This record gives sequence, structure tokens and C-alpha cells, in this order.
Amino acid sequence: MEPVFRSLEIAAELAVRATGTRITFRGVENLPATGGAVVAINHTSYVDFLPAALAAKERGRRMRFMIKAEMQQVKPVNFLIRHTRTIPVHREAGAGAYALAVQSLRHGELVGVYPEATISRSFELKGFKTGAVRMALEADVPIVPLIVWGVHRIWTKDHPRTLGRKKFPVTVELGPPIAPAGTVEQLDARLRTSMTDLLDRVQREYPAPPGEYWVPRRLGGSAPTPEEAKRLDEAELAERARKRAGKSTGKHI
Repeated sequence: MEPVFRSLEIAAELAVRATGTRITFRGVENLPATGGAVVAINHTSYVDFLPAALAAKERGRRMRFMIKAEMQQVKPVNFLIRHTRTIPVHREAGAGAYALAVQSLRHGELVGVYPEATISRSFELKGFKTGAVRMALEADVPIVPLIVWGVHRIWTKDHPRTLGRKKFPVTVELGPPIAPAGTVEQLDARLRTSMTDLLDRVQREYPAPPGEYWVPRRLGGSAPTPEEAKRLDEAELAERARKRAGKSTGKHI
């Protein structure tokens, strides 16, 4: 029964109702009814895991997410990680998390993965890490592409949270499962093509007022272009490195 997970599902549904968020699920039948699968999710928001998890619930399944290990330092979050079989990932040493994810897949679990690793400031797909496809190949399970769109209007990078009863529409669309065949590069290319097509269709069907920060530039919005977003990401990483260097020397740089 997993009482903690069930409590989280109830809390998520209550949050959706409280904010008036309208989630449309499409292609949920593409999630296997049983057995393991990697679920590859685009990453535009701090909370896009929530609609993805509810999509699994629509199918009568539960999804185990991979989450950065730093979140274990937050006591309430660490409690949830330990009681929901969430998989913590250490950025410098991810082999343990990778092995645990493969084991979970072989045991018939759905494992949610963000191939982009970090939030996309452009709201387009960034470059993919290969962990998702390598896990699918090693565990011999399909990859299911999943697109979440609209939840970035609630909470994303560089913008304040938009809380309250805003009634934002959110779309979750899943594509057909991709068989674990071929090389890592070939499977990665198939996944990217599928997710790109899904994302473009969902974006174009979603109401997009011109000039809005949450609308991609190619669709008339003011979001950074992928090139601009990449420069912002690089600057953020450089600033983090500078702060880490300052802490290690005990000096302010």
C-alpha cells in the first residue's frame, strides 16, 4: 500500500484542486500496465514531477524518481525519499544511483528520469545525458517519452513562484514506448526525436500569448533562446564553482 506514497498522491491531488490547475492527460495508455520502464520527462519546472506522477497514477502505476542527493539534507524531503523508494543521485558519483535504478527497472518499476538533467530556461529540449537510454538497454525495458507543459508557469528558474488559484492549464502527453534496441547513440537519437515532436505539438496546441516569459522565443514569447539559455547555465555553473572555491579556502572570492 505504501502509506507515505499514498499520502503524497492525496496531497498532490488536493494541491491541484486548490490551485484550480487543469491537467489534461493524453497517451497514458502508452505506459506499460505492468513491468519496468524508463519514463523520460522534459524539465521546465521545479514541480513537473507532480503531473508526471499523476499520469502514472492515472494508469494505476507509481513512478520512482531520481533526485539530486543534496535534497537528502532537507529532513522532511529525506523522510519522503526513504519512504517512497526515490533514488538519490550524487552528481560526482552517480554509479550507485544508476545501479539502483537498473535494479528497480528489473523488478518491474517505472523510473522517472530527466534526460536534460537540469531545468531548461528556454523551455526547449536541452542536450541529453545518456543515463536514461543506458538504463533501458541494461535493464532491457522500454523508454516512454513524457512531456509536461504549462506547470512552468507556476514555478521555474529565474522567475518568482506564481501561487494561488490561477487555474493554469497543464498538458501531460506520453508517446509510444521505444524498444531498448541498438546502440546508446541510436536509442538516444530516437528518444530525442520522439520527445521533440511531442513537445512541439503540445506547445503549439497550448494558448501562448505573444511576449510572455514562459513562451519559447520561436513561438513569439520572450523566453531565452537555447543559445542564450546555454550562456545563462554556464554563468550559473561558474558562479557555483566560485562559491565552492571560496568555501574550500575560507575566503570570499
